[in-house]
Amino acid sequence: MKLNDLLFASQRALLVGVTAIAFGFSSGVANAETLQEALASAYATNPNIASALISVKASAEDIAIRRSGKLPTIAGSVEYAHTWSVTGGAFTNSDSATLGLSYRQTLFDNLKTDAQIEQARAFSVVATQALRNAEQNVLLSAASAYFNVMRDTKLVQLRAENVAFFRAQSQAAKDRLNIGEGTRIDVSQAEARLASSVASYKNAITSLQVSQAGYQRWIGHAPQNLGMSYNFGNSIPNSLDAALNLADVQHPAILTAFAQIRAAQSASDAAAAAFGPTLDLIGSICAINCFGGGVQGMSGSVRLTLSIPIYAGGAMGATVRQANLNQIKSELDALATRNQVRESVISAWTGVQNANAQIQSAQSAASSSQLVLNGVIEEQKVGQRTILDVLNARSDLTSSQEILISAQSSKLIASFSLLSSVGRLSASDLNLPVQIRTGQGYVQSVEDIWAELRSVPGN
Repeated sequence: MKLNDLLFASQRALLVGVTAIAFGFSSGVANAETLQEALASAYATNPNIASALISVKASAEDIAIRRSGKLPTIAGSVEYAHTWSVTGGAFTNSDSATLGLSYRQTLFDNLKTDAQIEQARAFSVVATQALRNAEQNVLLSAASAYFNVMRDTKLVQLRAENVAFFRAQSQAAKDRLNIGEGTRIDVSQAEARLASSVASYKNAITSLQVSQAGYQRWIGHAPQNLGMSYNFGNSIPNSLDAALNLADVQHPAILTAFAQIRAAQSASDAAAAAFGPTLDLIGSICAINCFGGGVQGMSGSVRLTLSIPIYAGGAMGATVRQANLNQIKSELDALATRNQVRESVISAWTGVQNANAQIQSAQSAASSSQLVLNGVIEEQKVGQRTILDVLNARSDLTSSQEILISAQSSKLIASFSLLSSVGRLSASDLNLPVQIRTGQGYVQSVEDIWAELRSVPGN
């Protein structure tokens, strides 16, 4: 089989392949999926968000655990005993049962429990901000996956058109050779360019399949009829300074750092409080057979116990020093986090500006390249240009169009990155049609929990 026959057969197979791959993007408006719908699907189904929500609820339970330190502990006890003895050949036995109730409550512990409750609340804030951060990461990855599929689909379609164009030029070169108006060099140049376009087309197919896999991972299903557009409204900051100020007050990483400082301060307070006295109230009641020997009656006691630590082998002092060091570390970590967030804001901002510049340049280049190609084709028809000129002009146009497609995708992804870097990439900020999950209803319910067994609602 000749080279041109191989190329023709390869092109037909590839065109069938792209038709099958791209069918989901052109199957009709009824199956269309907007970016908002795709992001809503990612928010509702992604396990990273669900896992972070569970962490919020688990951290809330630590608040209830710490609050229990200020509440009484009540326990009931039942004891049954059977005794026997043999004395001087005589066997005796007896049964006894005792029913009791005990009560214990810490009345004062130098505010140690209060500090631990505050620490638990701070860690609950940490978990809440971790949920926001997970939400941002998922939505950013989902948006990137969406635009990657759109970009690669357009590139596949563009390179399919390229294959068809070079195939037509190859056939035209052969026709001219057959009637004595062309040369074998023209045919070889056209076939070489056709072979190169087929290779580029195959590469685009592979990239699209990879992007589709990423879409399936983050969105939860295969892509269908996507559109490369999104209305950001007023959510994008209008200046770099505004973006930096927004990030300082609402980015989840910065708010997490502040909560870590709060938790470290509470831990330091709890460690210092351990040096103070602890006052406990202890009570007990015995209701049945409290005195033994079959004597019936009740007994009870109430006592106050005051304990003051004197020496613990250096453990309390080490705990205080460690807590103080951790507090200093949390403040330094907060500074590092703020610098990192500001760097990401600047990077995202410049990414948007760079994408805008690339789009303008690529649009101008694509428009000019199209005019050049049209002119070169007309000049080639009257013998003023060679087929190589036509092939080069088409390659220049394709290159400009590919740059434009990539720049348009990059701008949208960079815009979502900017929203993420300032803390505005959330289901509520994007008005997604989903039930917002923050875990705060659960946290508030847990704050009111005092019973051991009780259902806790809340999202």
